[in-house]
Amino acid sequence: MVGHKAESTSVTKYVRVTGVRNEKFVEFDFSYDDPSIFLELVMPFSQFDSFCKRHQVKELTPEQEAEVDLDKLKWRYGEPGLLR
Repeated sequence: MVGHKAESTSVTKYVRVTGVRNEKFVEFDFSYDDPSIFLELVMPFSQFDSFCKRHQVKELTPEQEAEVDLDKLKWRYGEPGLLR
């Protein structure tokens, strides 16, 4: 395929900032449609701003963050929210 296709507007893209390194880099999770399936990324703040604008991302709501955290526990411990 030659050239770039236009980004689909029907897919919601999310970011969740998870940390800052050396006051220069932002650590974040990036996901398409399903916030529980994400890539962990690190980039300079200026590139992060451009990345967010280019992909027209939304930040996760506190409720979505809680759902993602609960899902992580499920995968780590075998049952949602169960710590052993």
